[in-house]
Parts: sequence; C-alpha cells; structure tokens
Amino acid sequence: MKEKIKLDPSEIFKEHNAAISFKSGMTDKGLFEQARKNERFYIGDQWYGAKVSRDRPLVRHNVIKRIGEYKMAMLSSSPVTANYSAEGIPNTAQMRNVVDENGLTGDKFDQIKQQLQTGDATGFAQMDENDQINLMMDALSNYYNVTAERLRFNAKCEQALRNAYITGTGVLYTYWDDQVKTGLYADDGKNVPITGDIDCEVLNIENVDFGDPNEDDVQRQPFIILAQRKSVGEVKREAKQNGISTADIESIKPDSEYNNYGYGADTAEPADSKKCTVLTKLYKEYKDDGSYKIMGIKVVKSCVIRKPWDLAIKLYPIAKFCWERRQACAYGESEITYLIPNQISINRMLTASVWAVMMLGMPNLLVNADAIDQPITNTPGQIIKYTGAAQDFGNAIQYVTPPNFSAQFDNNVQSLIQNTLSMAGANDAALGDLRADNMSAIIAVREAATMPLQVFRNRYYQFIEDTARIWAQFWVNLYGQRAIQVKDKAGTYYVPFDGERYKNLMISVRIDVGASTLWSESQSIQTLDSLLKSQVIDVLDYLERLPNGVIPDLTGLIKNTKRKIEQAEQLAQQQMQQTQQAQDMAGMEEMQPAPDSGVQLKEVLDALSPEEQEMFLQLPEEQQLAFLQNAGVQG
Repeated sequence: MKEKIKLDPSEIFKEHNAAISFKSGMTDKGLFEQARKNERFYIGDQWYGAKVSRDRPLVRHNVIKRIGEYKMAMLSSSPVTANYSAEGIPNTAQMRNVVDENGLTGDKFDQIKQQLQTGDATGFAQMDENDQINLMMDALSNYYNVTAERLRFNAKCEQALRNAYITGTGVLYTYWDDQVKTGLYADDGKNVPITGDIDCEVLNIENVDFGDPNEDDVQRQPFIILAQRKSVGEVKREAKQNGISTADIESIKPDSEYNNYGYGADTAEPADSKKCTVLTKLYKEYKDDGSYKIMGIKVVKSCVIRKPWDLAIKLYPIAKFCWERRQACAYGESEITYLIPNQISINRMLTASVWAVMMLGMPNLLVNADAIDQPITNTPGQIIKYTGAAQDFGNAIQYVTPPNFSAQFDNNVQSLIQNTLSMAGANDAALGDLRADNMSAIIAVREAATMPLQVFRNRYYQFIEDTARIWAQFWVNLYGQRAIQVKDKAGTYYVPFDGERYKNLMISVRIDVGASTLWSESQSIQTLDSLLKSQVIDVLDYLERLPNGVIPDLTGLIKNTKRKIEQAEQLAQQQMQQTQQAQDMAGMEEMQPAPDSGVQLKEVLDALSPEEQEMFLQLPEEQQLAFLQNAGVQG
C-alpha cells in the first residue's frame, strides 16, 4: 500500500514546524541558537553577551578559527575531478587500439576527438555503440570540469565546508534553471536557441528539513523540505508564471517568522522587508511496481505557488556533508560547540594577564579629596595642585600597589592554547610553525598529524561524488539533444550528446584526487629543472608539465618549440644525406686510375644510365672493383 504524501500547504507547514521542533531540541541550546553562537565565536565576536566591564581590554586569541581554517584548507587543497563510466560496457586499452595507414598503433578515441575538433562528427556517428558510450563517458568526465568552472563549484564547496564546520552540516542543492542561455541552437539556421541548464546553491542546514531525522542517507529520506525567505512580489510573479489563480496570488501576504532561518540577532530582517516563507517539498512518488520518481511542490502558507512537478531525475538533488556524524541522526555536529569552553577560558585568562600587566605599569591612584579638590585623571604629566603641608603630601595622594602576579599564570595560558590546538589536530608541524631545519622530519610529523583528517577527506570526497552523480542525472534526463563542451590540451570543441540514449544506463562516478596545492609551484619547477638537466625528459615534456600561469601563452610556446624541433630534425636529416653522398663520391674518386691509365673511371660511369649508376653505388666494394677491372679500368 502506497504511503500518502501530504501536499496541502497547511500540512507541509506542520511537517516543517515539526522539523523545527526536532532541531530546536538538539544539544543544550538547540541547532538554531547553537549555530548562531558558533558563528560568533568563529568570526571573533567572542565576548558577545558576557557581563564584563567594557572599560577593560577584552582580549581574543581565536584558536577556533585557526583550527577551522587549517582543517578546511587541508580538505579542499587537492584538486578533484570526476570520472564517469557506464556499468556493463567493457572498455579496455586493447579494444581501443587501431592501426592507421602507416602501420602505427593508436587510440581510436583520439582519432575521433581529432575529427570532432574540426567540427566533423561523422566518425563519432559511425562508431560501435559500446565505443560511442565509452567515448561519451570520457566527454562527460571532461564536461564535469566545464560545468564546475561555470558554476564556480570550488567556491560553493568552500562555503559548504564553512557551514559544516560552524553548524555541523553543509548542504548543496542542484536544480534546473530553465532561464540559462547555453549559446547553442537546435537548428543549423540558429533560430531555435537551446535554453536551460543546472545551477547550484549552498543551503544553510537551518533551512533544510529531512523527513526522517534519524536517517543519515539523503536518498533514503521520504521527503525533504527546503525553506526560503522571499519577497512577496517575487513570489507573486513566480506564482503567476506557474498559472496560479488570481485569488490565490492575492492571498500571499508577508510574515515575520524568520527566527529559525539562519538569521542572527544582528542580521534580522527589516520591519518593512515584506517577505514570506516559501517551502519546497521534494518527495518520492511510487508506482504500483515499486518504481518511483522525484517530485516537487512549492507552497506558501496560504496557497500552492507551483503545482507538483516531475524533476525527471532518480535522485534527490541534495548533497550533504556532516562535519561530525551523530548516531542515527541526519544532522551533523559542529566541532566548535565543544571548543567554546576552552576558547572562553583562554580569552578570560589572557584578559586577566593583560589587565594585571597594565595595573603594574599604570597603577590606580588613591587621592585625599580633602587635600586635593581637582579631578585626577592619572594622565602622565598632569599638574596636581596641593595646598596642604609638604610633609602631609604622601598621605594626600599615592599609588595603590597591585598584588604580585605569578609568571606561572602565563605558562598556564600558553599550555591551554597549545593543548587545545594539539587535541584538535592542529599542532605546530601541521600549522607550519616549526623551523625548517630538518625537512624530512617535519614532513613526517605533518603527515602523522594530518592522518586523522583522512576520515573527513573521505566524507568530503563522497560529498563531491554525490554531486557529480546528481549532475549526471540532470544531463541524461533533461539535456535532450545538444552539443556538450569539452576542453583539453587541443582546445575547446563540442561533442554531440543525446540524453535519451544514455538515460537507462547505470552511470558510475569515481572521484580522482590530484596532488595537493600545498606542493608549491616553485617545488614543481625545481623538480622539472632537475629532470631536464638529467636528460630524463626533453624540452617538450618540460614545457607541457609547467604549472599554469608560470609562462604567458604557454600553448603558443609549445607549438613554436615543436615546429623548431621538427625543422631541426629535417635539417639534420638533410645534412646526413649530403654527408653520405660526399663520402660515397670520395670513395669513388680514390678508386680512379692514374692519368696514364688505359680506360678512365669517369668514362665508364658516364656510359651508365642513372639507374645503373645508382645500382653501382649500392654494390659492395669488392663487386665494384671487379666491375671496373672487367671494364678495363686499371689501378
């Protein structure tokens, strides 16, 4: 029996409020208040709400941000690419090898790509179906990079990482934007433009409600609700475009229920903002055979602003990254929550230490108001008028001697800071705060310190893999027939794509992680220099492996270098031929007889045809001598 999905706006808002209640019960303060507090501590507003005198210097030593920036940098420092493959379709190097007209073995995929670079898709259309699928998977792997560049995916991943560190969970939402202009056309006359493409948005976990809060797997959720705050005018325009009745559109009114949507106390909406809450519910609609499709509906409190529509994909377009996982919970936990007590202690101890040193250098004054009636500001150089006896001056004004301050106090502060950083995995070696006296030892210590981060890396790469899998779903189900852009060393060209042919395939995704960007460009160049000097690589290998941006117009330089090498090789070959011919002629001249001989060598050779002369030169020396002797040449 199929489960009935609640689609009435009032029912959807009830589910949303139930999710708010659940999240409000998480931790001592609840998810919303804890997230606001964590963000304050991360950015440095660490004395907010504290009942302390603002006259004193309130010191901040932000270890929370230091730890967070280090860990986020370690997770995102390595470049990541996605590689797609179709299950059930064999793809081996032997199957792709072909022999050209010169008898040389090559990759037929490379040959087809060279044709596509010239705009010729004939070879691609004539390929075997399996080969065509494998070539298209290669193209999609490259197109992933093109799409990531267009969507500024790295910046969105950075934002999702920051959200995860502060609130415990980072969420990336991929959706279809039918207003995107692709620059492509469906006809040769360029009269029918192709519009629509995917887009991404990073969501705050405060605005995402999971239907089953005890299920960590996003794809096993019964439904997901996304909350947004939008202006009433924008919502009404969207409702009108979706064909909603005029009466329902007029019922859309602004509200002020924004406390649980990622707003802090100092970032609340203005009173006249005229915004309302919009809920988008994603859910699975099952058929009698057990199959399902992902559906969506968008509502406000008073009405539906977009009726149920089919997303045309088989996955929820939500990728989630939890910083710390909780048992049987869809929402993650932030590391900041449990670093805050240490941070408060560090700030208090440092403030007390600074205040004590200030009191030693500028102690308070004790003034006898009967002897001195002018205001005392304790400003250096202030002139104080005293009218009493000189011997009584010491009793009229004097400094208050502060108590002795133990040096052990500062040691305790530093110990607490170092222990907090070390227990969080951010020791001196990891942070680069050690002297580079022994590079090998420092690298070994840093690798040991970063080893526990591998668990976070695996979850982060899974987050990117989930996103890549969602993108593939959009491509094969919504792209239809269009050309997809490919960028490689040969330049930019387009591959014909027909999503209908690939929508029934099981497309797998593998994430490949490159070398960390912490390995600097200077070190890469030094390594290439050593390989070139050792003649392990040639000049072309050197130029092709230089980091991007080191040399302007590197591609043009490589082309010119290739041309010069080819010209040098041709010149060397010509010189070798000329040298060989000169040696052959010199050998024949040595065999010439004396001037008084009976028959001259030149006469014999002139009597031969060009073909016979060529055959004569190719004979061994003994046969040449025998031929000349028979011809009467002496000597």
